[in-house]
Amino acid sequence: MIDLKRMQVLITVMLIFTLSAYSQREKLYNVDVDGLQQFKDAQEQAKNEGKHLMIQIGGNWCSWCYKFHDFYTKDTQLDSMIKADYVVIRVNYDKSMNNEQLFAQLNYPQRFGFPVIVICDAEGNRLHTQNSWYLEDGKGSYDKKKFLAFLKNWTVKAVSPESYE
Repeated sequence: MIDLKRMQVLITVMLIFTLSAYSQREKLYNVDVDGLQQFKDAQEQAKNEGKHLMIQIGGNWCSWCYKFHDFYTKDTQLDSMIKADYVVIRVNYDKSMNNEQLFAQLNYPQRFGFPVIVICDAEGNRLHTQNSWYLEDGKGSYDKKKFLAFLKNWTVKAVSPESYE
């Protein structure tokens, strides 16, 4: 028979270990950066490089934001495709940094939950908002084929009228 006191101690130790590991992880979102300025800087870079913007909105409190980030940065195919076609920024959403002006400009993407991905052209025009739930694989991660298709559909070349002629 399991001793209830030992079980409580074990659960407490596991919880402390998990929280400690989580708190030591690199923060994805800089809570001190103004999202609107981040967006403007990324626009300038996108203009110079002939790319679109991929904005990942979420927070350091969001475990799915970390899963999403790890998913595409640790896969060399996804990472290289993103770097070739997009300027990526991560914009913080939490009570300490309210980027309401930017979110209003992007038509309030936070309504889809987190992480949410917004694709904009280099002029800052929102092209698409992606609820990341639709990119999940149903097994606790994301689906590579779905994500590749999403990325390919929103490149500069894909949305160019010349590609339809």
